[in-house]
Amino acid sequence: MNKSELINAMAEKAGLTKVQAKNALDAFMGATGETLKKGGKLSLVGFGTFEVKERAKRKGHNPRTNKAITIPAKKVVKFKPGAALKF
Repeated sequence: MNKSELINAMAEKAGLTKVQAKNALDAFMGATGETLKKGGKLSLVGFGTFEVKERAKRKGHNPRTNKAITIPAKKVVKFKPGAALKF
């Protein structure tokens, strides 16, 4: 499912217009992004939890040259599914 298909599904299930559903989805994604950029955590009971984790620097290699490289540390978003998403 892509973004436009999600908007259509949201509009149909919630009884909204497609414009209202798009605005709601954009607002959700914006608020989620802002929260995660600040290092916060977003928990949706039953759905799951989004949080930022620090990935440590690590050794790797360039597959073209086989030369050893150091991959720098960075922050990544992790998602842990809630009970409703576990099959």
